[in-house]
Amino acid sequence: MEREELLGLIGTGEGYALDFKESIPSDLGKHICAFANAAGGKIILGVRDDGSIAGYSLSNADEAKINSFARNIEPSIRISIEKIGEFAIIHVPEGADKPYSSGGQFYLRIGSTSQQLKRDEIREFFRKERLVRFDDKPNTGFDFAEDFDKLKFKSFLSRAGITPLSGDKDTLKNLNLLDSGYLKNAGVLFFANSITKFFLNATVVCVLYEGTDKYQILDMKEFNSDILSNFENALIYLRSKLNTKLIINAERTNRLELPEKALREALINALVHRDYFSTGHVQVDIYADRVDISNPGGLVSGLKRKDLGKCSMPRNPLLMDLLLRIDKVEKIGSGIGRMRKAMRGYGLKVKFVADENWFFAVFPRVVPKTVEKPVEKSSEKTVEKIPLDYQETTQKTTQIESKSTRKVPEKYQKIIDEISKNPLASRKELAIALGESEETMQSRLRKLVKEGILKRIGPDKGGHWEVQDSAK
Repeated sequence: MEREELLGLIGTGEGYALDFKESIPSDLGKHICAFANAAGGKIILGVRDDGSIAGYSLSNADEAKINSFARNIEPSIRISIEKIGEFAIIHVPEGADKPYSSGGQFYLRIGSTSQQLKRDEIREFFRKERLVRFDDKPNTGFDFAEDFDKLKFKSFLSRAGITPLSGDKDTLKNLNLLDSGYLKNAGVLFFANSITKFFLNATVVCVLYEGTDKYQILDMKEFNSDILSNFENALIYLRSKLNTKLIINAERTNRLELPEKALREALINALVHRDYFSTGHVQVDIYADRVDISNPGGLVSGLKRKDLGKCSMPRNPLLMDLLLRIDKVEKIGSGIGRMRKAMRGYGLKVKFVADENWFFAVFPRVVPKTVEKPVEKSSEKTVEKIPLDYQETTQKTTQIESKSTRKVPEKYQKIIDEISKNPLASRKELAIALGESEETMQSRLRKLVKEGILKRIGPDKGGHWEVQDSAK
């Protein structure tokens, strides 16, 4: 590997197959073990955790020390060490005799961390799960010239803070998304022009029901774009169908009836932990008394219900790694805990139901009490049920639609059109999509907000746009 190639690899940041160490750590065996139990990887000496260069001069004694760590892995594993300028790379292959242990402890690479697992957990994981992970499998039917969406890829790199290399394939290789020149399934889910061309089951279906069962469907949407768009569109759908309540405190604010943070976590969990070998799909069911978010696959082998919120064993670690890089997934293994905490803030509890085939997150909705109010209809008197908890304060959010015929200059209309397709788009993403600089995009967004055409809902990170008024 040349030095420039190595610097490009460092520029992608730590991840599922890459770890940075300023020098040889005392627990190096733990990290070698974790990579061997996963898909292998590289440990670069001379780089700080934040990606800044520290440099490390590797001595012969250091090489002997590193090899000693590898020999003490049970069973032992053969590594290779490469010196490049002021760096040293420890190449750890995927183990052929899993599971491996270090110091009597078992570790697995999850995201950018090496997580300790119990022996029975990791043995069960390798015994029951398929030897070939779906997300790590090369997709031989994917054609880069025809199927690769460069705009989606550029948007991802921008959100992840990764500087692209001269060739897209070089950057994909550094992200561990290429195998023998083929894009792995994780990359296909993120960057394919048409995801259903490859995976008909990689959709999210959202359904609104009239009552507490599936007898009467009021509305249904199926989202079949890339994995990120499916997540964002499903979240927007949830916002549009749930109630919001006016909270009067220091400031008058509207609050969704269920915590959005919990719903976000449940959706991400469903997408990253689902079994993509299954013909089932992720589904969001909105009933009068609850919201169910379900995914095929059940609990990952080795995990038990009592472990929920304590540790993470992702069925699709490459997907997990990509979502970690753009902050869609936070601390490893903490999603369940964050859902529970967010629901407690609303005085509610989320329920998890799992078997070997399916996993459900069930969010109870507060069913408002009602009062009777006479309503004149023709010459007869009828009774209208009015929710007590939401009188005068409840509103339904609506999907974005054009509300005016006022003419808008084309350069601004393009921004409105792009936001209509993706209300969660950041300023960077809009700039990339429309071929403008960030400064120009910021100026135009400010003007649209000032004119009352756009409205920003929520913070810069985690919020979304709403179109208030646009041209035909």
